[in-house]
Amino acid sequence: MIMITGGAFSGKKDYAKKRFGFSDEDILNGGECTLEAVFTAKCVADYQFLVKRLLEENEDAQEFTKRLCKENPSTVVIINEIGAGIVPLEKNDRIWREETGRSGCLIARNSSEVIRLACGIPTIIKGESKA
Repeated sequence: MIMITGGAFSGKKDYAKKRFGFSDEDILNGGECTLEAVFTAKCVADYQFLVKRLLEENEDAQEFTKRLCKENPSTVVIINEIGAGIVPLEKNDRIWREETGRSGCLIARNSSEVIRLACGIPTIIKGESKA
């Protein structure tokens, strides 16, 4: 498993396409794909929105993420950093932010590489990469 993280619009998908040769069809959108599709996906983008969907459906995001790590260990997960900045006023937004962070920690722990992008520039924060 490989995790790519960073702020919104920091070049994460473009980096994944270039580095791994993914086409648009290879990259699932976590906000729109079926939940079962992630278990066979080459790449899942916007994982933070998948977490939001799970919470809205009263599913356990951490258990889902553990299952993903176990059943699809070769996938690339792209997840936005949403934990910085002002704490959201709405309780549901705070819960989403917390669960996204916890899910990201699970993915990072199970990843051989963790790459953070800022302004399109990759920084390897875990593992050895061919960035």
